[in-house]
Amino acid sequence: MSNNLKLFFAIFVVSVFLISPLLIAAPAHADRLSDAIAKTPQGAEKGQIDPKAKPGWLGIPGAPSPSLILGFFWAIWVGWIFSTVGAFGGIMAGVGHITVFGLANYGKAFSETSPMLNKLITDSIRVSNQWLVGLSAAISSLNYYKLGRLVLPLGICLAIGAVGGSILVPIMTAGKISLKAYIGYFGLCVFAVALVLLWETLPAGQRKRKEASEAAKAFEESVKEKNIAGKGGKRGVKITKIGIGRVIFTFYGVEFSFRPIIPVCGGFFIAMIASFIGVGGGFLFVPFLTSIAGLPMFIVAGTSALTVLVGMIVSIFTYMVVKGTVIYWPLIGVELIGIFVGSMIGPRTSKYFPEIWLKRLFIVLALYVGIRYTSKGFLGYSIVPPF
Repeated sequence: MSNNLKLFFAIFVVSVFLISPLLIAAPAHADRLSDAIAKTPQGAEKGQIDPKAKPGWLGIPGAPSPSLILGFFWAIWVGWIFSTVGAFGGIMAGVGHITVFGLANYGKAFSETSPMLNKLITDSIRVSNQWLVGLSAAISSLNYYKLGRLVLPLGICLAIGAVGGSILVPIMTAGKISLKAYIGYFGLCVFAVALVLLWETLPAGQRKRKEASEAAKAFEESVKEKNIAGKGGKRGVKITKIGIGRVIFTFYGVEFSFRPIIPVCGGFFIAMIASFIGVGGGFLFVPFLTSIAGLPMFIVAGTSALTVLVGMIVSIFTYMVVKGTVIYWPLIGVELIGIFVGSMIGPRTSKYFPEIWLKRLFIVLALYVGIRYTSKGFLGYSIVPPF
């Protein structure tokens, strides 16, 4: 396939991803939001809607009006972190929508007065997160494939499983999850993954990943020597055998293999969790690929991104088209531009960071976010700043 044809195909996929829910889901958006607003008590008190107030987020009178400039720069950070480690983009997007823009505090005010609006806001935050991760995943997948750092058969197997989980959860949970419960489970999942990754950085965990460490070391040395600087070629990912029972490939001379049924099952369950809390699932795919598959971080990011892309397309379609979830396009549109910028930078800078430091960065972020949102969701307040 020529480079022009690959570029055309990539643009086509991203375009379909961005436009199709817009064209199909608009009527459902208006109906669900209008019903929720109509059933909410009117007034200027907490948990009420003042019809005379200026429309803000989602067009709701009196709702917060997120800064589009802040949204743009926050999205650059989201795109960079996701495209660098293949994870944490959805979590950082969630942190932005939940805390930085104050949408969770606004939504929680309706927990007693208008449960329907409270849950609609929850769904909107979940889908907004996934739009950002979906675009970053599309760009990152293409970049890592060109750099020879994407295991295509493994990504496809994970994606096959992810389709089922990405359809099932939105159908079962849309309109049923309160913001308080969502925030608590969001933090709990992140905290659990942080503990797993922390163990991987300890001597006991590293001994179990000898092959991955050898491949990572070879890649790092190649970059330092300025040989091919991560541009793929013969020393990138090379598939040597594809079969129903086992797929074998090499990365920088180190051989890896996996049984296709394992990533298919893993993709299904990971996509269920990711779709429930409204993220891409990279924060689960990364430890799955490093711990269970034993791969080095340098090829995990691209493989995770491909899987996340498929899951996001399916999950967003189900939330918006099947369940009529609404999102705020002015903010999302600006954020998508920022995502594009960050996602182009990430794959080109990640090769200069040692694998162990990429993982430690991930762990620090996961521990902080996990503790903050777990305590805020289940205790009602955060035990780490901001309180």
